[in-house]
Amino acid sequence: MSTVDVELLDNEVDVDLRSTVRSFLAERCDPTEVVKAYDGDRSLTQVLWKGLAVELGLAGLLIPETYGGAGASAREAAVVLEELGRAAAPVPFLTSSVVAASALLAGPTEAGADLLAGLASGERTAALTVPLSAAAFSAAASSGVSASSTTVRSVAGALEADTLLVPVATPDGIEIRALSAEQATITPVSSLDMTRQLADVTLDPAAGEVVVAAEHGADAVRSGLLAGAALMASEQVGVAQWCLTTTVDYLKVRRQFGRIVGGYQALKHRLADLYTSVEGAGAAARYAAGALALGSAEEAEIATHVAAAYCGDLAVTAAEEAVQLHGGIGMTWEHPAHLYLKRAKADQIAYGLPGAHRDRLGHLVDL
Repeated sequence: MSTVDVELLDNEVDVDLRSTVRSFLAERCDPTEVVKAYDGDRSLTQVLWKGLAVELGLAGLLIPETYGGAGASAREAAVVLEELGRAAAPVPFLTSSVVAASALLAGPTEAGADLLAGLASGERTAALTVPLSAAAFSAAASSGVSASSTTVRSVAGALEADTLLVPVATPDGIEIRALSAEQATITPVSSLDMTRQLADVTLDPAAGEVVVAAEHGADAVRSGLLAGAALMASEQVGVAQWCLTTTVDYLKVRRQFGRIVGGYQALKHRLADLYTSVEGAGAAARYAAGALALGSAEEAEIATHVAAAYCGDLAVTAAEEAVQLHGGIGMTWEHPAHLYLKRAKADQIAYGLPGAHRDRLGHLVDL
């Protein structure tokens, strides 16, 4: 197994990008507004996504300049996703700007190139029509749907998308066809994490336009899902960072039995363990993003499985610790801790379970 030289610390570009996105979200993504998604109010998603996609120009972050994008790399996308995780932001950056864009970039037709330009400008939003749980190495990634009318369940990003990318099985292989959301029946389903609500999508693939030809289609789906898993890890790190920071701040001021709760040695040990785990997760996620950015296919896949396996479990642990160590207030609807627990638990099954990534990793490194 080879290794690539990945810088794990933020450079000047990363620092500026992180500061910009964090300031934007602090101003416009208040938890009291985010929680309204659980009552069916999705208005914040539209406002936030317009700001991120158009005002900050983040929709085309991974899209090359030839298509009108920023020409940045997975490293910069990872910075954005850390901040989105830290804010539990209900936006389709991962599903549209990462997964859908990465799939299209694997071999776009002329129509695919036009769609990439629309995604880069923020005028269009896309979703790869596969179940959120599908991994790059799963049967769902390699089979595609039939060319007749079909239903795909538990699709992430479909509710926000105006374009659906559908992997279709043909005699020549899997081709990706683009359909307008208006050509499909999109049915929202109750989701554990309503800030990334899933939907069942019923459509007729024959009505779509080919945006990735069959010779590139299977690789395109795998590329999209691998990028999703690699960069989902950064979102999970952001969730864990918020949980750790918020819990430490709370325990510094909460008093019990006449003393600061954070002064109890048992709690110090738990927080110290959590801190080291979060730092380790950050390193794993940044290495996966860096390997993906450098274009090292073998190393990127291995690093992605490491990050996905580790960060998926760690984010849930951090969120559970946050809820418990906040005591009674952590169990209330008014405190935002539940937003992060739900996001962490939902992310844990996205693009492959941690156990599945560990199994795949063992196969790749001949264990």
